[in-house]
Parts: sequence; C-alpha cells; structure tokens
Amino acid sequence: MKQKELVRRSLMHGLRDVLEQSQKGRVAIGHFNVGDWVILKAVLASSRELNFPVMVGASEGERDFIGVRQLAAMVRSLREEWNCPVFLNADHTHSLAKAVEAAKAGFDAIVFDLSALPFEQNLQQTKEAVETLKAINPGILVEGEIGDIGTGSEIHEEAPDLSKGLTSPAEAKHFAEATGIDILAPAVGNMHGMLKSMVHGSAKKRLDIQRIIEIKNAAQVPLTLHGGSGTDDEDLRKAILAGINIIHINTELRIAWRRGLEEGLVKRPNEVVPYNILPFAMESVKEVVSSRLKLFNSKGAL
Repeated sequence: MKQKELVRRSLMHGLRDVLEQSQKGRVAIGHFNVGDWVILKAVLASSRELNFPVMVGASEGERDFIGVRQLAAMVRSLREEWNCPVFLNADHTHSLAKAVEAAKAGFDAIVFDLSALPFEQNLQQTKEAVETLKAINPGILVEGEIGDIGTGSEIHEEAPDLSKGLTSPAEAKHFAEATGIDILAPAVGNMHGMLKSMVHGSAKKRLDIQRIIEIKNAAQVPLTLHGGSGTDDEDLRKAILAGINIIHINTELRIAWRRGLEEGLVKRPNEVVPYNILPFAMESVKEVVSSRLKLFNSKGAL
C-alpha cells in the first residue's frame, strides 16, 4: 500500500486499521516515548514531514510528570491542527487504576504490563483489565506483556541475563487467546535501556528472529518490540518482516535530548530564555526520530 494511502486511512480510521495496513505493507509503526513538550513536538514534526503515522507513548512516570489529561489534550490539539496521524499510548501501566485513568482521558492504547507477576496471575489480571477498559472505550487497544525484558529506559553498566525470560510460542498463544488482548509484547532478545557500549556504538542488541516468527504464527495478534533503542538495524528490518508491528524507542530519544540541550548551553552560554535553548534539543531528538521512521517504513513508499 502506498504510504499516502496509509496516512489517509490513519486519519479517517483508528489505530487498529493502521496496524492492519502496516502489517500488510510489511512496515512497522514507530512508537516514541515523550517525557516533555520538546520530545513530543519533535516526534510529531518528524511524522508530519515524512508523512508516516506514529505512536506517542508515556510511561506512568512520564504521565505523572506531564499530566494524563494534559498530555491527551496536547496530542489531540496537535493532531487536529497539523492533521497528523498520531496515536497516544499509555506505556507500561502496572495497575488497573492507572489504566482506567488513561482510558478515560482518551488514550488510543494501553500497555497493561504485569509481566513481573507469575504467568497465570498476569493472565488473569490482564483478562480483567481488557474487559474493564473495553467497557470504557470499545475501540481502545490493550496490549499485554509476557517474558522478561528488564526495566528502565536508562543507561546500564551491565546487561542483565534475560535468557530465562524469553517468551515461548506456546505461552504467547495461550496468553493472547485467554486474555483477549489486541497486541502482545514478547521477550525476544530485546531489553529496556541501553548499555554504555551501545551509547558509544560499539555494541548492539540482537534479536531472536526465529522466535518472533514462531510467536507471530502462534499468537496471531500484532506484536510490539519494546526496548528497541540500540538494536542492530538489520535485526530490526528482519524483525518487521518476521511479524513485529510496533517498535518502541525511548532511551535513544533521551540521549539525543540531553546532547541537544548540552549543545545549546555550550553554544549560548549566557542564554536564559528557554525557547532559545530548547530548539537544540528538539532538533537532536527529531534527527533520531526521523532516522528510525525511515528504517521502520523502508518497505513503504513516500
């Protein structure tokens, strides 16, 4: 499908339709976490310039900082003013109360993440969350997560051993069918955050592509790759072809935000006006977002 048609559909319809069309086009939707107005504006500016739909995500911590209803209002305002195909996601939500809050605020999707719990507890509570959230908004998409991909979009000294927490196809099938989730986030070699070596570019995350293929065939639902920052580009391309539909990028944006801010402070050491300094951070973030959107949509046509 031509990219312009995908964008047109995303403006006319909802996230579910965009996911379906992206899967048919063998591309992935870029999901970018926003911790402030600067990052949000950079993400939407990239989406607008490249004409690619995007998902904007905010974790519980990010939502606490910005404000749940305030973030929803900002995204809604920009979507309407810029005619921009952007969808808002409540990322890594660990309680039903927080999920309900986001649903009532008008979020398009919610990641209900109880992956730290034993499998059956995660399954039962996720099933209950799906029922509750769909009662608030039947059109909202609910994502569940199984497996271990670590915690925190931060810079880590050492890589945790996540080998025992990889998702199996059988678990994925059972979880998806029993809970009624719309989207599944599996553990396939991905990891939240980045190592210092990844920040410097001397190391990359590597994904279990065969596992993705098997999980996709078993679960038969859209798949999300969390912890995409620092992943080998070729692995990301292969992951999309294997069945990944959404790719989360957060740590790379945080690093770009800081580097841009530092650049602005160095170039304008006596400046005290925020809107004269923060554009450096915005441009730095925008560069990362644009490069990722081009990669995730490399099968699409501009």
